[in-house]
Amino acid sequence: MNLNSLTAISPVDGRYRSKTVELDDFFSEFALIRYRVMVEVEYYIALCELPLPQLEQFNGDYDDLRAIYEEFQTEDALEIKEIEKETNHDVKAVEYFLKRRFDELGLSEFKEFLHFGLTSQDINNTAVPLSMMEAHKLVVKPALEDLVDKLKGMAEEWRDIPMLAKTHGQPASPTHLGKEIYVFVERLNDQLKMLNSVPFTAKFGGATGNMNAHKVAYPDIDWPAFAKKFVEKSLKLKRQQTTTQIEHYDYMAAYFDALRRINTILIDLSRDIWLYVSMEYFKQKIKAGEVGSSAMPHKVNPIDFENAEGNLGMANAILTFLSTKLPISRLQRDLTDSTVTRNIGVPIAHTLIALKSLMKGLDKLLLNEDKIRQDLQQNYAVVAEAIQTILRREQIEGAYELLKGLTRTNKHIDKAAIDEFIKGLPVSKEIKMELAAITPENYTGYSF
Repeated sequence: MNLNSLTAISPVDGRYRSKTVELDDFFSEFALIRYRVMVEVEYYIALCELPLPQLEQFNGDYDDLRAIYEEFQTEDALEIKEIEKETNHDVKAVEYFLKRRFDELGLSEFKEFLHFGLTSQDINNTAVPLSMMEAHKLVVKPALEDLVDKLKGMAEEWRDIPMLAKTHGQPASPTHLGKEIYVFVERLNDQLKMLNSVPFTAKFGGATGNMNAHKVAYPDIDWPAFAKKFVEKSLKLKRQQTTTQIEHYDYMAAYFDALRRINTILIDLSRDIWLYVSMEYFKQKIKAGEVGSSAMPHKVNPIDFENAEGNLGMANAILTFLSTKLPISRLQRDLTDSTVTRNIGVPIAHTLIALKSLMKGLDKLLLNEDKIRQDLQQNYAVVAEAIQTILRREQIEGAYELLKGLTRTNKHIDKAAIDEFIKGLPVSKEIKMELAAITPENYTGYSF
């Protein structure tokens, strides 16, 4: 059976393929191989620019070298995988592939400086964070910002819509629909700042982090300074100075934790919108031909928010594992990080699916202002807080207890009951008029 969207085991490559395809360039096996080739080539160029004495006569064209990864094709990746069958080592296969290309370019005499002094993790621990950095910049960050912009637009549109609040699931002091949406805008913006502040870091220091091979071969070169310049200037990553064979993964864990916090906020958003739909504060646009329920023809289910919640939960479960596992490695290294880092794209894919589902769901919402106002009118007792606060201002003894006696009776309190209560209060006519003017619609405080 050939692999396609119907035969893929993972839904991120199967059912949801259309929503995740843009991550291929960063987290696929092809992408990993390409990024490895990129790091090897850029490292070689850096050695030439140093220059190493044996590379002073290098007469190749850097553009030709960069074209190896810039024009990298599936056929090239398959060639590397064929080499790997013989080497049983994925990074060494990349080195042998590049040596073939050097032969083709007439650069055979210089090819032994490919992968010079390096261990596999010098390549992997630069290739993986490089792919993450570019995926964040080109896919994750724009998708999150688009969602925030969408929510901000909705908040502005509904800024002045009064709405019954619910605390503990019970009617509470009224609020503004727009403000409740803006709560998520502020939360997401705060966490986005933290996510964007996390540096993408790389390890580049030889077999056990000390650049032993580099120093023994060329003791007069400041190799730590070279490594820092290469990683930070050429690759735009942050170099970890003191490492074992692998990077610490602490910053990578911080990225996963920050993304998980954002996803948790989005779960909260998904559930709130789901509840507003359930309360009929929102209706959903109906698309011809779509079926809501296989048994109940009338239903228009909030499936986009349910899909988002489920995918965000999946993402967070994996992000939690990644952030707690990767910083742990026995002594100078073990191989447990290798398989784990190959799964980094999975939670990002689930996150992306969720973001697209949320955008789709939000685009389908139709404000049902009549229902919102109906709920306000049916819960007139929520003005009790306002009345007792003004009575306190007027120094009426036992103001809270007076309102408690009126409203905490399990009886329905309407406007007439409130008006009647106000009439009997020991306050001036002007204060009574002030109290009578308070309604659930105007007792909403500030917006945002």
